[in-house]
Amino acid sequence: MVSVSFVVKNVLVPLTALVALAALVGAQQRRFTVVEASISDMRVALQSHGVTSHELVQQSLTRIALYEDRLNAIIYVNPHALEEADERDRERAAGRIRGPLHGIPIALKDNIQTRDMPTTGGALAFAGLIPPYDATVTRNLRDAGAIIIAKTQMTELANWVTVGMPANYNSLNGYGMNPYDPRHDPRDGLSDGRPVLATGGSSSGVGTAVSFWAANVGTETSGSILSPANQNMLVGIKPTVGRVSRYGIIPITADQDTAGPMARSVTDAAIMLGAMESGTPDPDDAATAACAPPAGRDYTRFLDRAALKGARIGVPRAFFYDAVTSGRSSIPRGGLTADQRKAMDDALAVMRQQGAEIVDPADIPSIVDADPARNFLDWNVCSGPDNAKGKDADCSVTYKYGMKRDFGRWLALLGDAAPLTSLTALRAWNDTHRSAGALKYGQSNLDNADETDLLADRNRYEADRRKDLFLTASHGIDEVMKAQRLDALIFPAQSGAGIAARAAYPTVIVPFATVANTPMPVFPAGFDPRPAPYGVSFTGMACSEPRLIALAYAFEQASRLRAAPAGQARGRVAPPLFP
Repeated sequence: MVSVSFVVKNVLVPLTALVALAALVGAQQRRFTVVEASISDMRVALQSHGVTSHELVQQSLTRIALYEDRLNAIIYVNPHALEEADERDRERAAGRIRGPLHGIPIALKDNIQTRDMPTTGGALAFAGLIPPYDATVTRNLRDAGAIIIAKTQMTELANWVTVGMPANYNSLNGYGMNPYDPRHDPRDGLSDGRPVLATGGSSSGVGTAVSFWAANVGTETSGSILSPANQNMLVGIKPTVGRVSRYGIIPITADQDTAGPMARSVTDAAIMLGAMESGTPDPDDAATAACAPPAGRDYTRFLDRAALKGARIGVPRAFFYDAVTSGRSSIPRGGLTADQRKAMDDALAVMRQQGAEIVDPADIPSIVDADPARNFLDWNVCSGPDNAKGKDADCSVTYKYGMKRDFGRWLALLGDAAPLTSLTALRAWNDTHRSAGALKYGQSNLDNADETDLLADRNRYEADRRKDLFLTASHGIDEVMKAQRLDALIFPAQSGAGIAARAAYPTVIVPFATVANTPMPVFPAGFDPRPAPYGVSFTGMACSEPRLIALAYAFEQASRLRAAPAGQARGRVAPPLFP
């Protein structure tokens, strides 16, 4: 049994304090800075001897020492990061370059296994868990030369614990904060420590936004790469399920789980994706046979500034842009605010200027279908106490069935290292440790998953999964893209994440604008929220990452509107928050 008194950042204070002092002494002589530096910038500097991997990691650790207390972007810092950097420097000096990330610091979401660091999923029950093997994606990144400097903050167990838990909160490490407005929510009933500007869940992109590292790896079941990428003004690539191996990653459901990169540019995200993907199918994950990797696993060959010229770009206007009445609802659903609509109008104008043919509308058939049985908006994922067994006739059981099936398999693969043996044991542990904060928001989704009978409920699960695929793929994205001969669908921010994720399809999101942060209930009088980042998503059918990356790159190069967290308010530029 793990101890609830385990201090997960026990290495952070002494380690970062020492490296901060050493780094600051020589700050004036430094010729290269990690702040806003791209992976390509770092590679050129390393190759030209303008910087060493040791210096890159030391600068990163210094930034963590300076700013982590304000952001809570990290669950664990690698205490051996400088030693690993020294080894990468020795290898470089000997002429051995492992791959495209040689000597470059990155971070992993803390549900991705590392056998030399804890992997907790943010769960108090897994504090201090050292897995017996690396995840395949961890091994691939290390083979490419990456230095895994930290494990990032995340929503507990990738946000399949309960309903109502704030994004990027977990019982082990509290709340993550957004660098674009790193303050606590002041609203009555919501002032429990959560951020005033959501960080996106369940993967943290916070550390990448403030240059704690060059890029990070997140995971997504539905929105957990696209959402934090959007909220932290990052590029995120949510791959086709199976493009990147899931072996060694704490699961929700294998039907939809995938790892993917977040970075400050499309180029960096493309480099990361190639390093994450295996060259041949992973024998530990059968889904990796779904998509063939590009030659040399090199996605940078698709970075084409002219890719939008002649591309057919579809606008799924119903629901995602304009409110729509369809299915069983007589009340219009969906639509954008004025700020969001202006951002998307501007984005489409950029694409037209670059020669794209905008197909508008290109509505998704399952969104506008009048028959509730054929309407995606009437087919939610079963979650929370309202969808417990016996109350789940009109929703998809795929998540709770998948969690019961796949979480148990993951625990079994840990062998003797597993602190618990089943989902039932986890729920009991959480209940026993309520006073330690294990169940601040409850565990209704874990309850729902655990009551699933994998044999008795299998037919229901399979029927629901078929319906998921019908509404999202064959009567959804596939139908409109084939009928309109589209290269991609363009969604506002991460709004298309749900339909693409349930189809297991890829999406690339690119930073583009900021919009007003106007949640309900409203902020108290006198409180001035800073603007929220807002991106543009390119979605396609299975294995279309090369085309989506090309389109996203062309759009990024034509717009170049990403901005580092710089403390802007009402047109007045304040001193940088994280210089």
